[in-house]
Amino acid sequence: MNLAYSVAGLLVGILVGLTGVGGGSLMAPILILFFGFNPAVAIGTDLWFAAITKSVGGLIHRRVGSPDWQVIRRLALGSVPAAVVTLVWLKVFHQGRLDADVLFILLGIALLLTAAVMPFKDKLRSPLIELRRKLGPSLRRRQFWCTVVSGAAVGALVTITSIGAGALVAVLLMMLYPLRLDTRTVVSTDILHAIPLALVAAIGQSWLGNVDMSLLAMLLLGSIPGIIIGSLIAGKIDERLIRYILAAMLAISGFKLLTA
Repeated sequence: MNLAYSVAGLLVGILVGLTGVGGGSLMAPILILFFGFNPAVAIGTDLWFAAITKSVGGLIHRRVGSPDWQVIRRLALGSVPAAVVTLVWLKVFHQGRLDADVLFILLGIALLLTAAVMPFKDKLRSPLIELRRKLGPSLRRRQFWCTVVSGAAVGALVTITSIGAGALVAVLLMMLYPLRLDTRTVVSTDILHAIPLALVAAIGQSWLGNVDMSLLAMLLLGSIPGIIIGSLIAGKIDERLIRYILAAMLAISGFKLLTA
């Protein structure tokens, strides 16, 4: 057993506990850059890690009290089938995993996108509400299909990279539903959609043989206490500062993967 894996899980779990979502985006790059795991195995294991830690984190934070189930269904209508199709595509055309160089590029891009939107998530709400009012009923007529198509894109991205179901979906929801969803509802809707998506993708990655269960056990040994610790101190630390630090770490990881 390598206790360093549990220490990594502890640190990421604390970040998940502090921010609610987003900290899990660090696990795949940590496994690749610091521990030298194959990218496909790191991603497959990270999907299980994300599904379990987000479930625990969501319960501890008690943030899932006001989800918009209709929006969750719309997102899942696109994301879950897209995840399944992506898994079948990987199995049939790529023997279950993409080339490492391709995964480095996709992971790097996903991390940079997440890092770019995470610090400004809360600041986007007011301008998006104003834009929604100017668009009037024209946006409402397109909301359903925009949500389904966006969900499909997220489903494929999460299945391939394990990243994208947190900050990116939150910004997406604020863009499509700025009047309908307040901040708390965005968070709870985002978390509840991310859990089944990550679970479907994780089961599929297990089917493809890209999950290291002993590694997952060691990560969870640290992450579960980490989530509890992070949740207990969440109100005592400026969450915005944590998000800026997390965004910087994601950006650095993204650049390292793109230049690896």
